[in-house]
Amino acid sequence: MLVNRWFRLCTLCSRVVYSSRGRRGGGGGGGWRTLTGGHTSLKYANITEGQHWGTVVPKRLCHSNLGDLYKNESVQRYLQQLMEEFRDLSKKLQHAYLSESDRKVLMKRHTELLPLANVFETIEQALKDLEEVLSLLHSSAGTKDEDEQLTQLLKEEEAQMSRQILSFRKDLIKALVPSDPLDSSNILLEVVSGRTTGGDICQQFTREMFDMYQGFASYKNWDFEVLNYTPAEYGGLHHAAVRIAGENVYRHLKHEGGTHRVQRIPEVGLSSRMQRIHTGTMTVIILPQPVEFDVHIDPKDLRIDTFRSRGAGGQSVNTTDSAVRIVHLPTGISAECQQTRSQLQNRDTAMRVLRARLYQSMMGKETEQRHTARKQQVGTRSQSERIRTYNFSQDRVTDHRTGYVTRDIKEFMRGGEGLYDLISDVLKHAEMEALLEVVESRSGLKPPEPGQSAD
Repeated sequence: MLVNRWFRLCTLCSRVVYSSRGRRGGGGGGGWRTLTGGHTSLKYANITEGQHWGTVVPKRLCHSNLGDLYKNESVQRYLQQLMEEFRDLSKKLQHAYLSESDRKVLMKRHTELLPLANVFETIEQALKDLEEVLSLLHSSAGTKDEDEQLTQLLKEEEAQMSRQILSFRKDLIKALVPSDPLDSSNILLEVVSGRTTGGDICQQFTREMFDMYQGFASYKNWDFEVLNYTPAEYGGLHHAAVRIAGENVYRHLKHEGGTHRVQRIPEVGLSSRMQRIHTGTMTVIILPQPVEFDVHIDPKDLRIDTFRSRGAGGQSVNTTDSAVRIVHLPTGISAECQQTRSQLQNRDTAMRVLRARLYQSMMGKETEQRHTARKQQVGTRSQSERIRTYNFSQDRVTDHRTGYVTRDIKEFMRGGEGLYDLISDVLKHAEMEALLEVVESRSGLKPPEPGQSAD
């Protein structure tokens, strides 16, 4: 279809030039010309999902997605710096006098910037093509009869090209977002009942959150392995630890760590009859488990305790010392498991959890963010540190970091598409903030807030 459309354009272009010159008396001011050069990007830097010739689409809010950051002046300067670096690397790699080690270093950086450069060149070419179509449009303005077909065709081409350029810009900004080397990692996920408020309501909510993440793992076709499960009375849950393995698990769930608050009316008791809303909290902890990591643990630094499993009774489950707790004495980090009747299996599982926590601690020594990750997620488990509120009485879930609100809380707690949409929104905002932080550090300028206009 696109080939046919361009064929029709080419066959009708002569009529545009001829009629345009005829209207202007055939003087030097007649005809049309292609505007190219350094002003192309600047002139069309403000293309938005607004109005085109003969086309109206909904207008976007400022910074509503990654594509809007293209108009940010600091991002534009950062992009130009990267393109200059890419061109400089291309020139240096053509020199024969480079040593093998220097060439490897330059090639690595050149390879990192190549996808970004390809998208940038695609946008530049698309802008030139768009400018040619706009020149044809202006030249055909005011024509009658035989040129109406061409004018309509040009308007359609202009709208289609503008949409393509917007899509390319989104791809370009995504390529600028700094990548997290742990995004592809599997994770250790822990859910912990709140200590400060709520009582039984916290334990009940913790079990529901455990079920939600289990449902989300099923929705994403991830493996969900229970490492530890400590039930509470009345069907609640004190603590659980699971290993989730699959494609980009850490990328999707890394922002789930923190305090989650629940507001609901109890199903039984005086509060239920009086319609009193109770509030409780629970904590989600996300620890990455890279494919390859080795944490050396000296057996002398470990204290291994055994005790009887807690929870419902049953046939030697809580009548033998099968539960295991391992404490790393130098750091005070501990892990326990009482999932099976075998003390040996529980010990192996506890060691896996301990290694993951020690690895997180080691990564934290290199980066302050990693150093405080678990502490930030656990906090004091109080309501003031909440990242998300689940209001059952109002059938609403609110993420306080982005302001995202969704309804149908029962469907949301199944861990399907509703949770995926919320996670995607949080991830999008996190990527925007990460890019603005990089731009700020490179340019020395303070970027605008994600909710503010970049113009």
